[in-house]
Amino acid sequence: MPMDDRKQRILMAIVSLYASDAEPVGSNLLSQYFNMAVSSATLRNEMAALTRLGLLEQPHTSAGRVPTAKGYRYYVDNLLDMPSNLPPAEKEKVDEIFRGLDYDPEKLAQGAAKALANMLGYAVVVTTPRAEDMRIAHFAVLQVGRYTAAVLAVTNAGGVRTRVAKVDFELDETDIARTAAALNRSLRFVAEADINAYTVRSLVDSLGENGGRCWPIVSAALTLLAEAGTPSTYFEGQQYLLQWPELEPNLKGLVELFTSPERLQEVIVPHSIHTTVMFGDELDEPIPGLCVVSRRYLAGGGLTGTIAVGGPTRMLLKEVIPLLEYFSEQLGKSMSGSGL
Repeated sequence: MPMDDRKQRILMAIVSLYASDAEPVGSNLLSQYFNMAVSSATLRNEMAALTRLGLLEQPHTSAGRVPTAKGYRYYVDNLLDMPSNLPPAEKEKVDEIFRGLDYDPEKLAQGAAKALANMLGYAVVVTTPRAEDMRIAHFAVLQVGRYTAAVLAVTNAGGVRTRVAKVDFELDETDIARTAAALNRSLRFVAEADINAYTVRSLVDSLGENGGRCWPIVSAALTLLAEAGTPSTYFEGQQYLLQWPELEPNLKGLVELFTSPERLQEVIVPHSIHTTVMFGDELDEPIPGLCVVSRRYLAGGGLTGTIAVGGPTRMLLKEVIPLLEYFSEQLGKSMSGSGL
């Protein structure tokens, strides 16, 4: 059965009307939407045809129709007409947000996720930049207690990661300085795959008589080096998922999805440079009612991260996508240091 122009306009109308109040759309309401230009009988016939095509469904015998996951997919792929630019006033709001955010990549990612979640009223996930050649550019060791030291690792993307190590002897300034120098001499700009037993033994031996006892600090540095290429994931706006009745039956699946970094990466990472819309029914482990809109941002130097919005399938994509795209553009500029 072909999708002629009238069927397409009816599907677009039902998507729009259902988005506003989550109530099934009947022929009478649809007739009013078209200013009575199409009779209720004709609309019922067309809605029945769209139902047979799998694009609409009828929750109850006497109810109107709602879009199916297949219907939403057809709408996104064929009918969604996006505005070319975000309005200037909205751009200024976003620009003002970024002027107030910390430019450390980790804090920037978390702050951006929280800000966008509050702007949209949906959940937001942001990952820090990732690249195959991510390395540690500098190590610092700070004494934070008589027996404890904090190891700081600064990546070549400007991110800072920290781990605390505890030793079995009382540290002094000489131990701290010697360990920091050894870490920078042996581990700066080194890939994890290039670290071997000889490298580690040479590093420990260079620390002198306390080398073996400083192993917890060395181990912390090696862990930071291993984690350097792994992006951090920040999930904000969890509370907004509770506001959508259609997501309530699947809260367990949502929590499992958004708290599993590996699974979440598979869902939110776009397959192209363009904005990606994925519906929960399309996941390997389906979560009906969910929609995730993702966008890759460019942080300079070949580094990329992801920003994604999660909400109900009926989310207002015409509002979400332009804001997400401008937000990702500004996030990329801020990550690369070329922002406002």
